[in-house]
Amino acid sequence: MGIVNHVAVLRTGQGCKVMRIIAHLDMDAFFAAIEERDTSAFQGVPLVVGADPLGGNGRGVASTSNYLAREYGIHSATPISTAWRLSEAARRGGKPPVTFVSVDMPKYVRVSEEVMRIIRRFIPKMEQASIDESYGDVSFTESYEAAESLCRRLKNTIHAEERLTASVGIGPNKLIAKIASGWRKPDGLTVVREEEAEAFLAPLSIRVIPGIGPKTESMLNAQHIKTVTDLRALTVHQLEALLGKRGVDFYEKIRGRDDSPVEEYSEPQSIGEQETFDSDTLDSQRLVTLLDVLVHGVVDRLHHEGFHSFRTVVLTVRFADFKTTSRAHTLAAPTDNVAMLQREGLKLLLPFLDRRENPHRKLIRLLGLRVEKLS
Repeated sequence: MGIVNHVAVLRTGQGCKVMRIIAHLDMDAFFAAIEERDTSAFQGVPLVVGADPLGGNGRGVASTSNYLAREYGIHSATPISTAWRLSEAARRGGKPPVTFVSVDMPKYVRVSEEVMRIIRRFIPKMEQASIDESYGDVSFTESYEAAESLCRRLKNTIHAEERLTASVGIGPNKLIAKIASGWRKPDGLTVVREEEAEAFLAPLSIRVIPGIGPKTESMLNAQHIKTVTDLRALTVHQLEALLGKRGVDFYEKIRGRDDSPVEEYSEPQSIGEQETFDSDTLDSQRLVTLLDVLVHGVVDRLHHEGFHSFRTVVLTVRFADFKTTSRAHTLAAPTDNVAMLQREGLKLLLPFLDRRENPHRKLIRLLGLRVEKLS
């Protein structure tokens, strides 16, 4: 299956523009779906893959929930104690309680590798975006109709070979394709042509735009900006004044424009590890001991993934009240030295043990360490 480089050429005053057709494939409730597939007792019941709830006293979060559990309000990153309470509320209401399953990452990685191999059989130019999603440049199909047919065959093959479902979005760029893939989950396929992109985005919440998180959404909502249409009413200068340099980027995105390429060999931008304590703590010995574990885990992964050095160190602290803060330091020169990472991690941690970063002496529930600017 060869890539056609002269697809649907559109004449312009300054030369030729090649029409792009991009697909985004997102596996449905991936971790939970694998567990349902592999264990018949998990089929047809609300299922959450994540930390042990320990009868409502557990730490950590839900990693993935199936669609039945989502009806209870349990989603990815829901605190596992909250997931337990929602399950108990459902049980008292006469509904089946949630079944909680621990994470089996090696198994999920193996399944992911098989899925990605299937995708590459259909789409030569493919970028794996995460363990359960990927982008593919399907411009070689020469039309949206042919791209849709190809992606239907791909979905059917994944289901036949792996007994899992995927949702696919097809659009003129990565932005539209990704939003479209979440449109008809699970097992969906949504096509948004270039001329339909602006109308497709118009009624959606501003949260669908990458880069607009809860804080930005809250700030914009306070100014009665809730939908993409509301945001489009602002000029590029107003957006820049409101959101800084990001505002210019949002001006393009809310109009469905995105030139980012499909990168066949995308490398991780960072490598990190994190751990949630069994009980909240400010015990410096426990924190430093965990930091040392995280350091060795990060350096091991750095080498395992083929990198030789890093320059930026980022420490993340989540307090008992779930407020999360990150602090970073960029080194003068790249390194992979364990002692250097320990030293830099400790420098970033110490202010959280006193009034510099923790004036109210709040207990800490999670510690994370990651490295960036990899080479």
